[in-house]
Parts: sequence; structure tokens; C-alpha cells
Amino acid sequence: MTDIAGRVAVVTGGSSGIGRGIARQLIGEGATVVITGMDPERVKATASEIGAVGLAADVADPDAMLALADEVMMRFGRVDILVNNAGIGPAGRISDLTLADWKWITDVNYYGVIHGLLAFLPHLRANENGGHIVNTTSMATFLPLEGLGAYAATKSAVHALSEILAMELASENSSLKVTVMPPGPVRTDIRSSTRNRPEAASAGALADVDLEAAPDAENLRWLSPDEAGAVVVEAIRADAFLALTHPEWLPQIDARNAATRQHFERYDAQA
Repeated sequence: MTDIAGRVAVVTGGSSGIGRGIARQLIGEGATVVITGMDPERVKATASEIGAVGLAADVADPDAMLALADEVMMRFGRVDILVNNAGIGPAGRISDLTLADWKWITDVNYYGVIHGLLAFLPHLRANENGGHIVNTTSMATFLPLEGLGAYAATKSAVHALSEILAMELASENSSLKVTVMPPGPVRTDIRSSTRNRPEAASAGALADVDLEAAPDAENLRWLSPDEAGAVVVEAIRADAFLALTHPEWLPQIDARNAATRQHFERYDAQA
């Protein structure tokens, strides 16, 4: 099990939404938490509200993440928990997307995780007390939806990266563990992702979507960010690979897996 009390944690995208919820729960468990985000004022305000250390950084900028890691190490001498949570969730049909769309969402959702790992993984692996990496993905990796092709692609890539990283660390007998959190419906402001879209990537079809306003939204179980954060804390403590916010969706995932099985059986019958 991973101890949380007394640990130093870094949470990207920690100034709002799920990141804020995770940070609050880690603080409640006795961790020292550094939150980061793109907006320095928002990071500062959130840090003051929840009792975190606020250090602004753009996960899409590898140099900014390296500088963040240097600052954390200078202040605290170590890092124990890394939560790669920062992400955006705009929607758009694949046939309408531009290269600028793909670059923007990939830079944040996929390369943001890579930049976090490049900056912090060496320090985490060198930590004699072990540690934990949490990568936020999406239930869309298991249950993809029309319009979320780019989003699901980046989150699926992070899931695969995380699974293999966990395997490689285990083969090294490392005490560093990996958790993936694929959240279902959580009330956040991810519906306003385009506010942070770089000017250089302005031409495109990706647009904000408010899932809470969808026709069937009232039939879903919506969690608060703090509830999602509590799920993550439990998974860290248990060294669980998956931190599941909506386990009741298993029948839908089973149905998708059954359809996949039918394809395997079809080819197996032809062999």
C-alpha cells in the first residue's frame, strides 16, 4: 500500500475540477500538495483556498514541466506522488477536424502526460520510499462516443502508456506504482476548454460541449470533484491500477467486450 500522510504530491490541472478534488483529498490525508495550471491567478487563488502550494505551469510545454520539477525538488527535496490530471475535452467529428485541432488536444492530453513523466519520473524512481503516478483518462476509452474521437484517442493512448509503464516498473521490482482514473460523469468546467486554446491553434472544428446539458444527462450519476478525488485516494492507498468512479457501467463494457469476442471467435472458427 502507498502511504499518503507526509508525502509530497504534484497535481497538474489542480486549480479546478477533478484536479482540485484530488488535491483536496490528498491534503485531507496529510500530504503536502503542489497544484499547477495555466492561469497563475487561478492557481494562486485555489492554492490559498485549499491549503496547497500553487506553481503555474503549462503541461504542453516540456521546459515548463522540467522547471516545475526543479522547483518542487528545490523546495521539498523529493516528490512522492505525481497526478497527471490536466486535460481538455472539446468535441468534433473526425471528418471536420483540422491538424491544428489534433495538435492542440494531443499537446495537452497526451504530451502533457509525457512531459510530466519526463520531468518527474527520474525523481520518483530515485525515491527510496517509493511513490505513485496517477494518470487521468476517461471512461471514453472503454465506451467511445461519436464526436469524441480526438479526445478518446488521446485518453486511450495515455491508458496504454500507463499500463505498460506499470508493467515495466513491476519488472524492475520498483516500489513506484501506477494508477489510471477513467472518470465517468463528474461536474467540472471541462466544458469550457477552448478558453485556453492557443492562438496558433485557433483554426479548427473542436468546440466546447456541455455534457450536463445533454438530453440524457439527468439519467446519469454525476459526481462532485471531491468524490472523484476520494476514489483516487483510495486507489493510491490500495496500489490499484484502476480508480473507477462509475463501476455500475460494467454491463455496458461487458457488452462491448462481448462484441469484440465475437470477432475473435469468427476468425478462430475459420482457422
